[in-house]
Amino acid sequence: MAVKAYILITVDTALTKQIVATLRRNPRLKEVNEVLGPFDIIVEMEAPDLDGVTTALREEVRPIPGIRNTLTCVVMHS
Repeated sequence: MAVKAYILITVDTALTKQIVATLRRNPRLKEVNEVLGPFDIIVEMEAPDLDGVTTALREEVRPIPGIRNTLTCVVMHS
């Protein structure tokens, strides 16, 4: 069963549009939303397992220039 997670992202605001565009090109990321509040972007993602979520964060999300911080919430029940 796939694992669903929400990634709450804080970014350098000057790079928000570029970061959103980069995230939207990633097929593993189901939805990318720019939001108001303590975070700048909220991403919904799915991976085959928890290791897949970790790998995606480590290799595909956090290395994007301008991303300052992430907080990941894994869905327990949907």
